Amino acid sequence: MTHFGLICPAATGHLNPMTTLGHELKKRGHRVTLFGILDAQSKTLAAGLEFWAIGESEFPRGVMAQLFAQLGKLSGLAALRYTIAWIEKMAAMFLREAPQALKEAGVEALLVDQVSPEGGTIAEFLGIPFVSVCNAMMINRDVSVPPFNTSWSYSSTWWALLRNRVGYELLNYVGRPIREVIDEYRREWKLPPHFSANDSYSQLAQISQQPAELEFPRENLPNSFHFTGPYHHTVTREPVSFPFEKLSGQPLIYASMGTVQNRLLRIFNFFAEACNELNAQLVISLGGSATPESLQELPGNPLVVGYAPQLELLQKATLTITHAGMNTTLESLSNGVPMVAIPITNDQPGVAARLVWAGAGEMIPLNRLNVPRLRAAIQKVLTEDSYKKNAVRLQEAIQKAGGVSRAIDIVEQVVATGKPVLSDAK
Repeated sequence: MTHFGLICPAATGHLNPMTTLGHELKKRGHRVTLFGILDAQSKTLAAGLEFWAIGESEFPRGVMAQLFAQLGKLSGLAALRYTIAWIEKMAAMFLREAPQALKEAGVEALLVDQVSPEGGTIAEFLGIPFVSVCNAMMINRDVSVPPFNTSWSYSSTWWALLRNRVGYELLNYVGRPIREVIDEYRREWKLPPHFSANDSYSQLAQISQQPAELEFPRENLPNSFHFTGPYHHTVTREPVSFPFEKLSGQPLIYASMGTVQNRLLRIFNFFAEACNELNAQLVISLGGSATPESLQELPGNPLVVGYAPQLELLQKATLTITHAGMNTTLESLSNGVPMVAIPITNDQPGVAARLVWAGAGEMIPLNRLNVPRLRAAIQKVLTEDSYKKNAVRLQEAIQKAGGVSRAIDIVEQVVATGKPVLSDAK
């Protein structure tokens, strides 16, 4: 038995997949503790895992709601800058407090979210192995593909490579505060310097929720990188009530903008107007951004809920309208459901670009969103067979990728051997 520690942001899109991995480790006889701020506690305990609170004075319970309220009003580069400032503040707290907590708990190995880049430095300082986990879109830097925060399409032309290089330079500039706080601790702890963002990821194994078929062709992927497919399971989700008796039996269109970037309430009006008069039932999940009562006057009388049991509803869905968060995207594709994506910020533009590239959906940038354009995209995805066929193709790829079981096989191999676990593709 090994005592594993988990480090990830206290956001649903990161906690859900990370606790699913933790649940599988626990099933296999290991001890699993998630280290995080108090807002991560309820989801961790709901998944049957242990929880160790850190940063309680700086990040009291409820602080994530304040973050999401502000972040939900932003889009594009402004939202990315706000997110990076938050990651920098969180990284500083983890670097200060997590080493002692991990030592006290007796943690022997770590699973570290890619967007918690301080986790690898903490593992190095403690002399314990760690595995990097891509709970969101993989963010490994590679000039052969566009940066994760852009909706740029893939191209191998010289101008596209130049465009990508400029994009990464901008990303390096915006992300400098995170790098500086990590570098400060690496110097203090006498660890070798990082020369690239990729240096913060594990050399033993990196595991990604994406199937390889949902990633652009990359030229510089580490040989210890594994596309395992998604990490989701109803057993690790907090129960959500839903009026299933109100489903009409018509084709179901499921609309969700996630639980973070969902406060742009006019978008939900666009959804209702665009789906009005279609032979379909629209279900809107607000993700906690408002109460259903505040949106009672929507055209077409869609079924509106604060939160939805997403995994169950997607089994019944014909189409998903989404912000292109990685979890909603993968959960839709796991059910062979094509999408219309409206990305807002962070990795969502990159996820949407890959969805379009794979032929399983259409994308509308937020600044071009209007009812006629959205209605046209919905009708196109619903009526042209290629979208459904490609969604099913990706569904089959996900089924073959191995999912949670394969991911944990890799994690256990890392701990057992202490050596890099090489991908079959290498």
